[in-house]
This record gives sequence, C-alpha cells and structure tokens, in this order.
Amino acid sequence: MEKSLSGGRFLLVTVLNVVITVFELLGGLLSGSLSLLSDAFHNLGDALSIVLSYVAHRIGGRRQTRSNTYGYRRAEILAALLNAGVLIIISLILAVEAVRRLLNPEPVKGDVMLVVAVVSFLANLFSTVLLNHGAKHNLNIRATYLHLLSDALASVGVIIGAILITVWQVSWVDPVITILVAGYISYESWPIIKQTFSILMEASPKLDYEAIAHDLCQLPKVEGVHHIHAWLIDENNIAFSVHVNMDNLPLSEIEPIYRQIETLLCHKYGINHVTIQAECRRGKNEDLFFNQNDWRHD
Repeated sequence: MEKSLSGGRFLLVTVLNVVITVFELLGGLLSGSLSLLSDAFHNLGDALSIVLSYVAHRIGGRRQTRSNTYGYRRAEILAALLNAGVLIIISLILAVEAVRRLLNPEPVKGDVMLVVAVVSFLANLFSTVLLNHGAKHNLNIRATYLHLLSDALASVGVIIGAILITVWQVSWVDPVITILVAGYISYESWPIIKQTFSILMEASPKLDYEAIAHDLCQLPKVEGVHHIHAWLIDENNIAFSVHVNMDNLPLSEIEPIYRQIETLLCHKYGINHVTIQAECRRGKNEDLFFNQNDWRHD
C-alpha cells in the first residue's frame, strides 16, 4: 500500500471527522444553524465512508485465489459506489430540509456559527491533503476524498453565511448555502456512480478497437483478428481477449508472436491482462466482436 494510503493516515482522518462531527453538532444546536447541523451529519457519513474505504482498500490488495482468480479489486469499486450513493442521498435530504427552512425561517446565531465553521474548515482541509495523492489513481479513494473536499467547501459556504448573518442578520442565507452545497456534492458524485456502474457491468473501456486490430495484423505471421473482448477489472486494469489467425505453426514459433502482441497492447493501449487464442482459418472472416447468436447457429 502506498505511504499516502497508510492505515495511520486513514485513522487520523477518521478521528478528525469524528471530532468535527461532535463539534459541529454542538455548534449547530447552540447556533440554530441548519448548514452546521447538516455538515455535522455529512461528516459523520464521511467517518463511516473512510472506514469503509480503508477496509475495501485492504481487501482489494489481497492476492488472487481459486475462488477469485482476478483478485478482490472490485471491493474498492463497490465501496466507491456506496460512498457516492450515500453522498447523493444525504444531499437530497439536506436540500429538502433547506427548502423547509426557507419557507419557515428560524433564528441563527451567526457568531457561534462562524467559529465552528472556521475550525471545521481547517480540519477538513487537512484531511483532504492527507488523501489527495491517492485520489488521483484510485476510484475508491477518490470517492472518499470527494466526501472530505465537499465538507471543506461546505465549511467555506457556512463561513460566508455566518458572516452575512452576523453583519446583516439575513437568516435565509443559511438554507440557501445548504442547497448550493447539496447541489455541488450531487454534481461531483454522479460521475463516480456512472463509472462504477460501468465497471461492474463490465462495459468495454474506451479503446480504438479498429486500430488495435490493424496494429495486430501488421505483426509478422498474423493474418486476422476477431472475437475481441475487453473489460475493466477496476479503473486502472484492463482485461483483453482476442482470437488471432495465423499459419499452422509449432507452439515454439507461436509463443514469440504472443509476446509481441502482449507488448504492443500493453505499451500502446495500456492493456495489462491479455488472453490470446490462436487459430488457422476458423473465424477468419468473422467480425471483431463476438456475436453469441452466430455461435449458437454454428
């Protein structure tokens, strides 16, 4: 596991979120601020998501087994989907409550709200820095990072609202900020949900398959390519299978061709798990992509 994703960092971020949650709950009750209370529940969800993210990260790092020959990397994809889904649900709940507050305004103590929001912002900002590097290369960590970043941004909104409420006593600012933050959180979470669904449904990665077929056919002794399949194990690992037509060669001559194919696919297209089936004439005139109905009629 990378140093930036160590158990110590996850533990520190979790403890910070629990402390922030308690602090904001007390501050929200004392000030009457919906945005502080909503941010407190959001932070509580963050603490749970960080624990889930860490557990999934550890599970995802396990070796392949007989029952899971591709390993456990999809545990992190499931965690990312759950985290992003929880974020959207929380955002909807906050938006509904904010509308209710707009229709029925309640007094808010801006000075208490401001102090709590500033402390929460600093703590959330520190947490995002701790997970920033891992978020660039891992969908699971990115979902957790978005939790923390959205909290930091929410705190900025609460700070601005607290200043406006303290100076001009405009209490409607509090629910408006809550609605804006909820909209931003949903906007950032939706792409993660789409990507995780795509991976879990084994949708094909965005590759130029015609170019791949053309490149493979340029290799010595490769006469045709068909029955291509490609899917994502996680957001960083592409699995790929292909049937290749070539002359009736001994295995000792086919293996070097396999290595050329694997090298080409890895270096040019980022494909890191390749399965190749060599054939002489079978399927030579068939399409690139396997049609199950054609197979049933063979």
